[in-house]
Amino acid sequence: MFQIFDDVSSPSASGERVKALQGEMKSRKLKGFLVPHSDEHQNEFLSPPAERLAWLTGFTGSAGAAVVLEKEAALFVDGRYTLQARAQTDPTLFEVLQTPEAKPSSWIAEKLGKGGVVGYDPSLHTIKEIERLTETLAKTGIKLVTVETNPVDLVWQDRPKPSTAAIVPHGQEYAGRSAQEKIRDVQAVLTAEKADVVLLTLLDSIAWLFNIRGGDIKHTPVALAFAIVPATGRPTLFIDPAKAGDNMKGELREYADLAEPAALMDQLKSLGETRARVRLDPETTPIRFAQALKAEGAQIVPGQDPCILPKAIKNATEIKGARIAHQRDGVAMARFLVWLDEVAVSDKIDEIAAAVKLEDCRRESGQLKDISFDTISASGPNGAIVHYRPTTKAKRVLEAGSLYLIDSGAQYRDGTTDVTRTVAIGTPTPEMRRHYGLVLKAHIAIATARFPKGTRGQDLDPLARRPLWEAGLDFDHGTGHGVGSYLSVHEGPQRLSRLGTVALEPGMILSNEPGYYREGQYGIRLESLVLVTPLEKIPGGTREMMGFETLTLVPFDRRLIDPKQLLPWELAWLNAYHARVRREIEPVLLSDDRAWLRHATAPIG
Repeated sequence: MFQIFDDVSSPSASGERVKALQGEMKSRKLKGFLVPHSDEHQNEFLSPPAERLAWLTGFTGSAGAAVVLEKEAALFVDGRYTLQARAQTDPTLFEVLQTPEAKPSSWIAEKLGKGGVVGYDPSLHTIKEIERLTETLAKTGIKLVTVETNPVDLVWQDRPKPSTAAIVPHGQEYAGRSAQEKIRDVQAVLTAEKADVVLLTLLDSIAWLFNIRGGDIKHTPVALAFAIVPATGRPTLFIDPAKAGDNMKGELREYADLAEPAALMDQLKSLGETRARVRLDPETTPIRFAQALKAEGAQIVPGQDPCILPKAIKNATEIKGARIAHQRDGVAMARFLVWLDEVAVSDKIDEIAAAVKLEDCRRESGQLKDISFDTISASGPNGAIVHYRPTTKAKRVLEAGSLYLIDSGAQYRDGTTDVTRTVAIGTPTPEMRRHYGLVLKAHIAIATARFPKGTRGQDLDPLARRPLWEAGLDFDHGTGHGVGSYLSVHEGPQRLSRLGTVALEPGMILSNEPGYYREGQYGIRLESLVLVTPLEKIPGGTREMMGFETLTLVPFDRRLIDPKQLLPWELAWLNAYHARVRREIEPVLLSDDRAWLRHATAPIG
């Protein structure tokens, strides 16, 4: 199995851990300390030794931050995690607050008086993050200071060791372009901006640039590393030598120098001594590196990581691979849904058994490298917890008359998948069907959108929300996130959300996942991955438009669809999509499962 279902949250241990941290703070004369969910690479999913926030608070979500003061503490999470955070933390220790309505800076200013000193680990916070926080707190007379050694690490006695998983090549038959070509493109950007070098800290950027994949982060095929790419000459990859076998070392040395991660700070010192112009991404680079470079005399050139945009815009090879991966994944999902229809109403199948079965269905392809995230297998009221994770101690049986939400994905060499379907167990209520219909309308609104060049994710996000808004409903997460090519299932800079300020471009892959969540009863989310299509002329129009090609090939549950809720064009899209699913999946589906697929994709209305 690529996932475990142990209860890794330990809120009962938080009291002693917080007390130990506060003792370290006192010895350093700190009134507060910041504990973010991050590492030296700003990963969403962390290696075990970087799970400081989970160790301290018990909260295991993929985004959040704690502020610990002398006598009180708060945990800040977004709308995806408020229910989970309250369930996983000790309310006598941590006040759970939802961002962006609640801000750590405002809470600190309210709790601390003028002259308070708050510490932070400069390896875990970005340049821009600390600049903004410093400016805000300075207005209230509170000082933000760096700490040399993270006090959490000092009190974490049984801290896990880092991974030593080997790296492997990601061949051009999957990548579409050689590492040498990509490096030349990055160097052209540096030359144009008169920067001498760029420091890369994002692991998926490094994996993409050097055409390598690793196993240091759960469900994301990346390796812990840093890289320096000069405007001219050979880049340096800073990586544990134990991760690169002789074959990989030989291949990498054709176009890069290898060094141990411990050598990075000396290299930055050398850049400072030569007064080099060093490009750093203020939004992703730990401030530690900017501080070190400035101290030695280097000039910082702010600019986005030059790998981010080209990585997000998939080339023809990656797009072809994505389509193949989604067909393969569609077969696995169909086989899972066939099984689910046969056994779900028995009142014997629980959330873990269902998640295990889906992973088994994907594994049968012989192509599964990993799942792309821990499966969200949520029955009944657990579906209202956006990032719910079942455990052996807390799992529900799929019960007749309930809804079951399954959000899952796979990592294949040719693509990354992410799909959510909500299905009825037995007969759904009229209210369930109504809410499902609203979410389906929201999904179709994105799937059918046409938009001109320059359109941003925040421009499209309201399209998905309108059907729900008209019913007085909404959802507290983005409509969609970017997805990598056998890389991170959550990839930037593209996103469909209120915060999506980057223009969409052909070749980008995003999720389309509106939802509705009724606390204590059920959750509904319908997610497919979509590919931004090239600009094309619209008959009778004056501007070329882009659109979306839906990559995911999984039927929607007919039992939850009331055709009267859908407009004629919405119903036409749904029937055309189901016909496509049947056309592409049926030829590669086992004959015993084809009758189910024909029924699941039969015309509606």
